[in-house]
Amino acid sequence: MGITLKAKSRKVLTNAATKQWRRDGYIPSVVYGKEKETVAVSVPNMELLKTVRDEGRNAIISLDVEDGSKVDVMLHEYQTDPVKGDVIHADFYVVDMSEEMDVTVTLQLEGEPEGAREGGILQQPLFELQVRAKPRDIPEVITVDVSGLEIGDSLSVADLPSSDVYEVLDDAEMAIAVVSAPEAEEEEEESDVDLTVEPELVGSDDEDEEEETE
Repeated sequence: MGITLKAKSRKVLTNAATKQWRRDGYIPSVVYGKEKETVAVSVPNMELLKTVRDEGRNAIISLDVEDGSKVDVMLHEYQTDPVKGDVIHADFYVVDMSEEMDVTVTLQLEGEPEGAREGGILQQPLFELQVRAKPRDIPEVITVDVSGLEIGDSLSVADLPSSDVYEVLDDAEMAIAVVSAPEAEEEEEESDVDLTVEPELVGSDDEDEEEETE
């Protein structure tokens, strides 16, 4: 793994103590897991943000607590200040490296579709995938090549590259990429309707018959 984040124990959990941790450049956090006692810690703000930026949210982190304990964790979720946008709290989940877990992984399209060169529009309805894997096998990102798509073609979850180490949990029929026709072409098709034909007036035949009988 090679990713280590040092943490300090939080013994005092008052609001004043929490604010002081933040002023000192630390993020108040908790560590919890299956059949694990929840522990209050604090981690360096800048180091955590750098780790997430460089390694992704699904990175396995070796949390080195100052009391001498080490535990493998993942960043489960975090809270931000609604005004400043700063991270103000983080939750770390203790992982069992031998057990599978469900996580969210970014879906990335690569390549320029053939249809796009002809004016088609590439659309991506799905940007994240639900994946089940052991912690060491969780992909940072799942990529799919769309360069062969023509106008009108699409790819679904079922078309994703197969893997022996992780399972995609999303519906196999869910679309992940679509190359649609250019909007101008659609408008042109609509404009092909002949609007020069005058509509037949209801009752006109009856009126003509009445004029002849007179």
